[in-house]
Amino acid sequence: MSVENAYRILFLGALIWFSFLLLITLIRAIIGPRVTDRILSINMICTMVIACTCILAYFLDEDYLFDVALLYALLSFITVLILSATYIPKNPTRRKFAPQKEPAVSAAADSGAEEGKEGAEE
Repeated sequence: MSVENAYRILFLGALIWFSFLLLITLIRAIIGPRVTDRILSINMICTMVIACTCILAYFLDEDYLFDVALLYALLSFITVLILSATYIPKNPTRRKFAPQKEPAVSAAADSGAEEGKEGAEE
């Protein structure tokens, strides 16, 4: 068996595996109980289609398919960005990333901690 035949089998196996994963992800996009599940499924489907297009471009030795994959990647990015901005609700009560305030320590506990430090230094 030559190297070309081994690559042919590898590429066909990868395309079959990606088609199986695409079907499973499509089912998840349809069934998904939340909008975020559906958006992530659409993103995964787009990524797998890009991978399949690149494999086909190499397998068929057609360079223009790489350009198609690149354009598809840009369009899928914009699509997921717009879907996320549209359907994921903004929660005004959600806390932003801010520095945490240290909890107030009572004077008795604070003096006990200082005594422990002094004892450790001696």
